[in-house]
Amino acid sequence: MKISGTLLVAMLFFASAGAVDKYWVTFTDKHNVVFDPLQYFSKRTIEQRLLYNIPVNDSSDYPLNATYLSDIKKLVDSVSSSSRWLNGIAVYADEEKINTLKQLPFVKGVFSMSNTKRFISASKKTSPNYPGKYEKALLKYQLQRLQGDSFIVNGFDGTGIRIAVFDAGFPNVDKHPAFENVRKNKKIVATYDFVKHAENVFQFHWHGTATLSCIVGKKDSANIGLATGAELLLARTENGFSESFSEEENWLAAAEWADKLGANIISSSLGYTENRYFNNQMDGHTSLIARSATVAASKGILVVNAAGNECTNNWHYIATPGDADSVLTVGGTDPETDSHIFFSSLGPSSNGKLKPNVSAPGRVVAANKKKLAQVSGTSFSAPIVAGFAACAWQSHRQWNNMELFNAIEKSSHLYPYYDYAHGFGIPQASWFLTPPKEKDPTFDFVIINNEIKVVLREQFSYSDTEEALGYIAHRNFYYKVEDKSGSILRYTTLLAEGKEMLHLLEEQFQIGDVLTVHFEGYTRTLIFPLEK
Repeated sequence: MKISGTLLVAMLFFASAGAVDKYWVTFTDKHNVVFDPLQYFSKRTIEQRLLYNIPVNDSSDYPLNATYLSDIKKLVDSVSSSSRWLNGIAVYADEEKINTLKQLPFVKGVFSMSNTKRFISASKKTSPNYPGKYEKALLKYQLQRLQGDSFIVNGFDGTGIRIAVFDAGFPNVDKHPAFENVRKNKKIVATYDFVKHAENVFQFHWHGTATLSCIVGKKDSANIGLATGAELLLARTENGFSESFSEEENWLAAAEWADKLGANIISSSLGYTENRYFNNQMDGHTSLIARSATVAASKGILVVNAAGNECTNNWHYIATPGDADSVLTVGGTDPETDSHIFFSSLGPSSNGKLKPNVSAPGRVVAANKKKLAQVSGTSFSAPIVAGFAACAWQSHRQWNNMELFNAIEKSSHLYPYYDYAHGFGIPQASWFLTPPKEKDPTFDFVIINNEIKVVLREQFSYSDTEEALGYIAHRNFYYKVEDKSGSILRYTTLLAEGKEMLHLLEEQFQIGDVLTVHFEGYTRTLIFPLEK
């Protein structure tokens, strides 16, 4: 039968008019709901909430109103998931049903979840298997750069800390030699596959195996990650091949599950960008996953997330949930230069929050399905910091999650200097073990008329001089210019190869601009206009 063009257009219109899409529905309240925290939470969760003065009987933990759920289910085609924390439910329905649903007195808001795109992780690539000469050196570097040996020597291995790892699967973790210590000591407390709704997570995408190894893995007597004594909750939240809003729902469900089981840290190397959101929505409040991570932090959990690998593509900036203010967002550094690695996403968030917060090596040695290999991506920077955080928290168990968050920032090698590529730099274990000493000046501002020079002090002017003094020279020179509101206008990293590093003119600056310079642990600022 021949179909006319007009009839075809009409058929397409009516087909789209009745199309079923996915929506998130938020309720107004939780009236007439019964909740017993002693029955719902693990003993560990109760103890931790009491320790850190976090409410045990908070309405955000209550189940959803059963009547509301029943009424919604009658109106929609099907239900995908629900959340206590966000007091909402994901549904499939056509536009007509959604318009009817919006009129219900207990419905607070509805937003579309219809985008479906491919899987995004914060990893870039893998390269030849361990053990080459470079890989052996890299394995040693990736933890020593955080002074990880200081934690190891002092007996801090994350014991007593429970880490939840969210990823796309953990194939062969139940067999891989890198996790022998984990299995031997029965450190895996619980597992759950939120994609298939089953307990077995030891299959699917290798990405989770690699990120987990950066937290707890060992190669013979050598650590891959620092938190070899930590307890683990392993959650598969990503399909790994297709990307839809269900992955954010799974992340939220996994976070509630982890909280119920007493997690202290969530390590997540997952992010969502242009496949789902606009850049101006990276404000820490818009995405489902950013809101979920914010609630997790309010429950006393330190959420550690990768910044993403978007610097070289059209997106360029931080991926959600790394945009959330209370998420410890980790950027990547290059072991070859000890500064920003080319692919690591840049800050700030779209509403100006300082992101990333810290950095760690973005090229490391990690476990793949069978062996060890060199891998790249902020996917591996984040779990290295998560393992570091577990050791730091063990050393100061009285701190709550946000006190630890702030301490990790302050421990970082550039602090108080900050920029949108490095955050505050790479966390350092020594800060948690011995009181930090005030750094002696390494450079001077030399100001003559309207000229400003930054000149390195003699003992820091040449790397061979520093090495002769027994000083490890990284030779990276950082500077930035901020406006009077604190927004960074420009920043860069230079290799210190001579004595005079900068030559600037005062007329290059506006009133209220701030010039900040950092070199070898010493930071100093100038505010314009300069006093004469």
